[in-house]
Amino acid sequence: MKEYFYGRYFKCQTDSDTVAFIASYSKSKEHRSSLIQIITADGAYKADFAYEDFSEDKNGIRIGNCVFSDKGVHVDIDKPGLLVKADIVFGAPTPLEYDIMGPFRFVPFMECRHSVYSMSHDVSGTVAINGKDMRMDGGKGYTEGDRGVSFPRVYSWTHSFIEDGSLMLSVAEIPIGKIRFTGIIGVIYTGGKEYRIATYKGAKAEKIENGRIVIRQKDMELTAELIEKSGHGLKAPKNGGMSRIIRENASCKARYLFKIKEKTVFETVTDRASFEYEF
Repeated sequence: MKEYFYGRYFKCQTDSDTVAFIASYSKSKEHRSSLIQIITADGAYKADFAYEDFSEDKNGIRIGNCVFSDKGVHVDIDKPGLLVKADIVFGAPTPLEYDIMGPFRFVPFMECRHSVYSMSHDVSGTVAINGKDMRMDGGKGYTEGDRGVSFPRVYSWTHSFIEDGSLMLSVAEIPIGKIRFTGIIGVIYTGGKEYRIATYKGAKAEKIENGRIVIRQKDMELTAELIEKSGHGLKAPKNGGMSRIIRENASCKARYLFKIKEKTVFETVTDRASFEYEF
């Protein structure tokens, strides 16, 4: 059995609530299964399904009675200790100008390939998790995905909605054969304009330390700083199986600073950032 994982991440956020759904399947040498994970500001939840319960077509991903697509999310989970009902509708997506992996999408044998499907879209609807109700009307959404064999050994990922836009950044140790290097992919989408930051465009990590990341690319500089170092445990892929535990802050305090030619484009401190810091 070929080791492989595939998953999509659907984040929905309002002024008061944050919820993200992760729909995935995985195949290791020992086991194969599908999985739905849900993370909020208060906790993380998971529901295991059979591998055969996962399917995907032009209408989206289906796991059991749950459907995840670019049009919205329908979740109906009733398992011991976990009762989830969600019906969320998405507005028109904001896709990237081109693949976030750039030329690296053509490199064979990469352990993980990232995709960004929408930097920002409107969301509306309701979510109920173990009796706690959330209304997502007037909120924003973000959708991305990963596929491959394993998450990077060390990495950091963050996403946040900003005024008039959205940003994401991923910094990871990338192995290709016997070579390991720090790979960077990121997008700042603001004012209807996309600023791409990536290794293939010359980006370098000037600092990765104590939750603070500073990236420089020619005349652009992006700082992302995790201020609250907590988080909830999520399953993540290792050698195809969901055997690794990472920690994600779904809605935490973070600082972002973006400069062009030493001029500040924006600086913000938010308590609703999403952040994973695995260094």
